[in-house]
Amino acid sequence: MPGSPAPSRMLAFLPSWPLSCILKRPEQELTGSWGHGPRSTLVRAKTMAPPPPPLAASTPLLHGEFGSYPARGPRFALTLTSQALHIQRLRPKPEARPRGGLVPLAEVSGCCTLRSRSPSDSAAYFCIYTYPRGRRGSRRRTTRTFRTDGAATYEENRAEAQRWATALTCLLRGLPLPGDGEITPDLLPRPPRLLLLVNPFGGRGLAWQWCKNYVLPMISEAGLSFNLIQTERQNHARELVQGLSLSEWDGIVTVSGDGLLHEVLNGLLDRPDWEEAVKMPVGILPCGSGNALAGAVNQRGGFEPALGLELLLNCSLLLCRGGGHPLDLLSVTLASGSRCFSFLSVAWGFVSDVDIQSERFRALGSARFTLGTVLGLATLHTYRGRLSYLPATVEPASPTPAHSLPRAKSELTLTPDPAPPMAHSPLHRSVSDLPLPLPQPALASPGSPEPLPILSLNGGGPELAGDWGGAGDAPLSPDPLLSSPPGSPKAGLHSPVAEGAPVIPPSSGLPTPTPDARVAASTCGLPDHLLPPLGTPLPPDWVTLEGDFVLLLAISPSHLGADLVAAPHARFDDGLVHLCWVRSGISRAALLRLFLAMERGSQFSLGCPQLGYAAARAFRLEPLTPRGVLTVDGEQVEYGPLQAQMHPGLGTLLTGPPGCPGREP
Repeated sequence: MPGSPAPSRMLAFLPSWPLSCILKRPEQELTGSWGHGPRSTLVRAKTMAPPPPPLAASTPLLHGEFGSYPARGPRFALTLTSQALHIQRLRPKPEARPRGGLVPLAEVSGCCTLRSRSPSDSAAYFCIYTYPRGRRGSRRRTTRTFRTDGAATYEENRAEAQRWATALTCLLRGLPLPGDGEITPDLLPRPPRLLLLVNPFGGRGLAWQWCKNYVLPMISEAGLSFNLIQTERQNHARELVQGLSLSEWDGIVTVSGDGLLHEVLNGLLDRPDWEEAVKMPVGILPCGSGNALAGAVNQRGGFEPALGLELLLNCSLLLCRGGGHPLDLLSVTLASGSRCFSFLSVAWGFVSDVDIQSERFRALGSARFTLGTVLGLATLHTYRGRLSYLPATVEPASPTPAHSLPRAKSELTLTPDPAPPMAHSPLHRSVSDLPLPLPQPALASPGSPEPLPILSLNGGGPELAGDWGGAGDAPLSPDPLLSSPPGSPKAGLHSPVAEGAPVIPPSSGLPTPTPDARVAASTCGLPDHLLPPLGTPLPPDWVTLEGDFVLLLAISPSHLGADLVAAPHARFDDGLVHLCWVRSGISRAALLRLFLAMERGSQFSLGCPQLGYAAARAFRLEPLTPRGVLTVDGEQVEYGPLQAQMHPGLGTLLTGPPGCPGREP
C-alpha cells in the first residue's frame, strides 16, 4: 500500500507554474467563523502552540498522496494552502500542467469523509464539493473523491482523511489552525444553525424551486444545520422573528428579494430585547427581482457581477464560508411620526415611480424594471422639494467607475400582496435539514469512463450510493464521526417536506401565524440623537438644497440593484448615507445615459451638471409637490416629509470572506 510522501518529496509534486501567478488574493484575510463552539475547544486550539505568523497564500499546509474512486483510477498528489487545493496526477502518467489541478477555496462549498460499504476495504475517502465556472461563465457543481489508503488499517486511514477534511473546513470557515498541533475534528465547533425564510413568490415565483435545487444541497454540503419556513403573506417574516428564541440560532437568512430582509430587520428591532436581537447575523440569498444587497455582497466577495442563478450560487458559496460584517442601518421617521429601519435606500421621484408602477409587470421578473424605466422616461416628471443633510465629518473618496455589469435594468423588489389561499396552499412547508428527495446528476470520475455513483443527501451528510463505481468498488457511505459532528441533529429527527399546514418545531419559539395580523410601526427605543423633531428648524451645520428634482436617492450600500451600482465607493459599515439627486433640466437621453453608466458604476464620470452627490450622517426630505411616491427599501410608505439618521454598524450581515472587488477569485 503506498504511504504518504514526505514533505520534501511532496514539494516536487507542486504545479510547475508559480503560485503567485495562480492565487489572485494572497493578502486575503480569513475573517469570522461559523457557529459558536465550546469556549474550551477554541482556547485549546489557541494554546496548543504560540500564534503562528501569517501564512502566505502559497505556504503548503498539508501534503499527501491519494488514490481515486473508483480504485483503479489514477493516483494524485494533493497540496493544501490557505487559498487553494492543488491536485497533480502521479500515475499512470504524471501531468506537467494538470487540467483542473487548482481548486480555489472560493469555489468550494464543503467536504466530508466517506467509507466503503465493503468490510474488506480498509481505505477511507475524502470528498470535496466545488462550483467552478464553466466556459460560458456559469457555475456547475462537481465532486472530487480521493482514496486515503496509505495505512494498513481503516482507523489510520480515517484519521488521515479526517485531518484533511478538518483542515479544509477550518480554512473555509475562517477558523484558526494550530501552529504545530494535531489537526483533529475537535477543532470544529458544532454545526451552525440557520433559520431560512423563503418567499415562494420571489422574482417570478422560482424562489422555492431554486432553494430546493441549489441552496439546500449546497448548505448541506457545507455542514450547516437549518430550519426552513416559507412565508405566506406580507409581514409574515416580521411576525416570526418578533417571537423567535434567538439563542437557538446562529443566523437568519432570507431566500427572496430585498423586501423580506427588510421585514426581518424591522421585526428584530421591534422586539423588547432589540439591543441584543439586532446583533443576530442576517443573510440574503437572492431570489427576487432586484437583489440589490446581494449584488453588493457579491462584489465584496470578489466575484464578477452576476444576475439570476449565477448570483444565487455566488452568494450561497459566500454564506457557506460564514463570517459576519457590521451593517449600517438607517432610522427613517415618517410624517405621521412612525419609524422604520432601512438597510438599503430611501427613494423619491423617478426611481420610486418606476419601482411601484412596475409592480403590475412582476411576472416579467427583473425585466419589469426595464419596461418600467422605458415608460417612466416617456412620462418624465419633476418634483419640487427641499433636501437638507448633515454632511459627513470626513468626505469619502470621489466615486470611481466599477467594472462593467450586464445591461439589464434591475432595481428594487416588493413583498407581494397576500394571494388567495388556493394559490399557494401546496407551498405550505416547513423543512428541517434533510433528507430531501433532491436529484443530483451523475458525475464522471477523473480518468474513468464509468460515472460516479449518484450523490444523494442523507441526514446531516452526503452519501455516495446507487451504482457501483467499478469492478471491486463498493458504494460509499458517510463517516459518522465527521459527517455528523457533536451537537448536530440526528437524521431521525429531521422533518421531510410534507404537504399541508406549516409545521413549526416546538422549540423554535415561533408564534402561531395569524393571517390577518397587521404590523404596527417600529417601537424600537433607539434614539435618533442627530435629528430634531420633524417640522422644527434644523441646526446651522446642516446644508439645504431646494428646487425641482427628477429623482432623489439616499442609499446605504453600493448597489441599487444587482446590476445597478449607485454608490461605487460605499461600504456596509462606512457610517454614511450616500445622497444622489438629479435636478430638473436633464434630457431623457441624458437620464438614460446615467442609468446605463450606473450598470458600471461610472455615472459620476460623465460630468452631468444635473447629477449631485453628498455623503451625510442624517438628512431631511420635504416634498413640496402634493403628489408623489416615497419608498423605503422598495416598500411604499406614506407621502410627506421624512427624515433619517444613520446608525453605524447597528446590524450584522453574513457576507463571507472579503475578496478583491471586481475580480473573480
